[in-house]
Amino acid sequence: MPEPILLIDDDASLRRVVEFTLDEAGYQVATAINGEDGLRLFRQMRPSLVITDVQMPGISGYQVLEEILRIAPQTLVIIVTAFSTVEQAVGAMKSGAYDYLTKPFSRDHLLLTVAKAVEYRGLKQENVRLKDALEEKAQQGGQVVGRSVQMTRLMERVERVAASEASVLITGESGTGKEVIARALHRKSSRQQGPFVAVNCAAIPKDLIESELFGHLKGSFTGALKDRQGKFPQASSGTLFLDEIGELPIDLQPKLLRALQEQVVEPVGGSPESIDVRVVAATNRDLEQAMNAGQFREDLYYRLAVVPMELPALRERPDDIPDLIEHFLHKHQASAEVTIDAAVVDQLKVYSWPGNVRELENVIEQMLILRQGDCIGLSDLPPRLGRSTPAVCGVLNLPEEGYSLETLEREAVEQALVHCQGNKTKAAAFLRIPRHTLLYRLEKYDIRSPS
Repeated sequence: MPEPILLIDDDASLRRVVEFTLDEAGYQVATAINGEDGLRLFRQMRPSLVITDVQMPGISGYQVLEEILRIAPQTLVIIVTAFSTVEQAVGAMKSGAYDYLTKPFSRDHLLLTVAKAVEYRGLKQENVRLKDALEEKAQQGGQVVGRSVQMTRLMERVERVAASEASVLITGESGTGKEVIARALHRKSSRQQGPFVAVNCAAIPKDLIESELFGHLKGSFTGALKDRQGKFPQASSGTLFLDEIGELPIDLQPKLLRALQEQVVEPVGGSPESIDVRVVAATNRDLEQAMNAGQFREDLYYRLAVVPMELPALRERPDDIPDLIEHFLHKHQASAEVTIDAAVVDQLKVYSWPGNVRELENVIEQMLILRQGDCIGLSDLPPRLGRSTPAVCGVLNLPEEGYSLETLEREAVEQALVHCQGNKTKAAAFLRIPRHTLLYRLEKYDIRSPS
């Protein structure tokens, strides 16, 4: 059923004609004989489109427009006016009216104007829906997952730092989620309504990075065919995330330092302009080593690292892996019927994860695509995760006279339990055997878990 259109007009004849025309075209129409009656109906119905005459006794169409937009600013209002007051109708459009009709108007003109308004309303609603969907996706992609001690402490630090304007330098291995933390800092800050602009310094050609960050004017260099706004101005009133900051060319670092210190940038070929930006940077490089090698300025480092944050590698927080698995299953829209066998989770918890959280997400997505059933088992694991970690050369040093295999097996079980603090599930995964096999060995050798 279409949303109703509210028609307000004191001319009974015109009102009947417009109502009949719109009703015949399939619209649902409610009518009011004056401004007071129209506003009363509007408060009851909250229609998305209102057609109102300008010249009415009591409250004029302009006052009706003003009150409707105060109550519901998203409402579309079409003004009906005489030819002699077109200039006033144009003024009403500047005040928020969608369009106007000049008396006398034809049936086709009326229907075309209303159809355009309805189409515009639909496009606005679709735009809002898409923006909400993008925001939801951004929130999902930027969600910090993990309840381990390391992540709890890190998020407590994020909460404290977010309220400040201090520059933050996030360090950690590739794939640990540095941009996720940067987005969390932005969402929890007073700048959350402003833009979050991310720049990967390693992905921009060296001769273009200055223009990318600070912008340029038309004709300032070969190929500058028009003015370009840089990432710093784009992030005005928000947060600029400089990923892979360790890859920034040394000759551009002084200009970045000035932008941080003075909140001023200078486009290529242009004049200095003020900015209002908070900078969060990230790197997986050892910047102290880069400073010693003369590849990174010391003053820039300390300006960026007012508050340093280090992200732990995934192998250092295996207890977060079950939560991350659930998060990625939801993110990749796995159906409710899809489950993951506990043995798979155990195997994922003992893998070293050189690619960190990013690698884990790729593995979950791969298993979802290639799974043989709704329950993901050990056979669905990528080969590299199903194999044992290569033994370190010399891990066994057997005596010349030989050694009992049973004794060797008992020692392996005992050491695995000590390594896993007595957790039998972790010990079984560590030894790459099913949990029931470990329990059998514990009973066979009368082994007690360490306290």
